Amino acid sequence: MHNILNIIVSYGIPFIFTLGLLVLVHEFGHFIVAKLVGIRVERFSIGFPPRLFGKKFGDTDYCISAIPLGGYVKLSGMIDESLDKGTIEGKPWEFMSKPVWARFLVIFAGPAFNILLAVFLYSGIILFTGINTTVEPTYAVVGAVGEGTPAQSIGLQEGDRITKIDGYAIEMWDDLVKAVNSVGERDVNIEWMRDGQVFSDQIKPAFNPLTEKAQIGIMAVTKIQNVGLFRSVYYGALTTVDNTAMIFKSFGLLFSGKVPAKDALAGPIKIAEMTGQVAERGFVALLSFAAILSINLGLLNLFPIPVLDGGHIVLLSIEGITRRPISTKVKMAVQQVGMALLLALMVFVIINDFLKIGQ
Repeated sequence: MHNILNIIVSYGIPFIFTLGLLVLVHEFGHFIVAKLVGIRVERFSIGFPPRLFGKKFGDTDYCISAIPLGGYVKLSGMIDESLDKGTIEGKPWEFMSKPVWARFLVIFAGPAFNILLAVFLYSGIILFTGINTTVEPTYAVVGAVGEGTPAQSIGLQEGDRITKIDGYAIEMWDDLVKAVNSVGERDVNIEWMRDGQVFSDQIKPAFNPLTEKAQIGIMAVTKIQNVGLFRSVYYGALTTVDNTAMIFKSFGLLFSGKVPAKDALAGPIKIAEMTGQVAERGFVALLSFAAILSINLGLLNLFPIPVLDGGHIVLLSIEGITRRPISTKVKMAVQQVGMALLLALMVFVIINDFLKIGQ
């Protein structure tokens, strides 16, 4: 009983908080833009059908649904992931009664709000904690050692000063970076000083496919610099752009086959495990993790897959080009296929999660 309670507190609560925040913001993006362009929202659901429980206020049913893969808003006159055929009567408050640009904004608002959430979270973290800036002059001194890295495996510690790589003298941090990149992934001899004593060992740098550089897992010495509100927003946006580019690159590695799907994909179980581990490092670390997950959620939803926002955008683009609405029968079939694919993917990632637990 104690173990179950510990799992709920350590993993369940952080995961529910993080996932709930991301889904809520995503669906609120659809919701608020739909309201702004005059579309009636019939349902605001956390989770996919079937509906479990909820409460109706005004025209909108706010509810919790059974499949915890995300959420959706049900717009009047729109065939969506609710798989509710409904009716399209041509009323002015219906989705199909609005111009293409308005419908596009409503669909795009969900992913956009996830990206904006990341900017907001990063900006808030930077405002309250400051930013890490490299201490000048940037000598080849270890400021931090990453967990499970080649540097940790040979016992490098914070404060150690790297003096040689394969016999070549190292003075500044840039010298160290260039030397490590030049040797690639082969074993090299590294020398460092600690409290006046010289140490040496063999180390094999690890290749990072995202940066396309060899790394040994250390950071330069940094210091915290406090910044004001506007600079916090600037750095928050910059961090979001950098992480978005990194995620795009990871998608490219996945689709090119350079990274196996079983290694790259994480489902709810693995994400819950990761969320619990991050939460142990504190609330700021959890918010930072939520930001990177929010970017992932926003980008994944733009994939041109039925049920996802990207699938709706494809259908909307076809209607815009042909200037003819796609039939309700076709939309229902497309959404059903999309839901089947999504459920199949869910089964795959959950099985994969069980195989990766504890790794």
